[in-house]
Amino acid sequence: MEKDGLISADDISLNHNIKLEFIQSLYESGLIEITIIEEKIFVPISQLQNLEKFVFWYHEMQINLEGIETISYLLQKINEMQQLILILNNKLMLYED
Repeated sequence: MEKDGLISADDISLNHNIKLEFIQSLYESGLIEITIIEEKIFVPISQLQNLEKFVFWYHEMQINLEGIETISYLLQKINEMQQLILILNNKLMLYED
């Protein structure tokens, strides 16, 4: 069941062979967003890519929730550092000319 940019957690659970509790755990950890409508859980389409990545890590790589939290945090920090390096590199180029 799909509602304007939302996908039912039940559908995701069936399609990806995961339990609803896993989706709720990801939400409680702050890794994904969910929306609750009439006591049913929905995941925004914008969150689907991250959710699928976490499901892959959980099933295929056998990484537990705490590991997923850690990896996600470290990847976010790496991304922030790469952006900062790019900004600093661009500023440096201004002074080198």
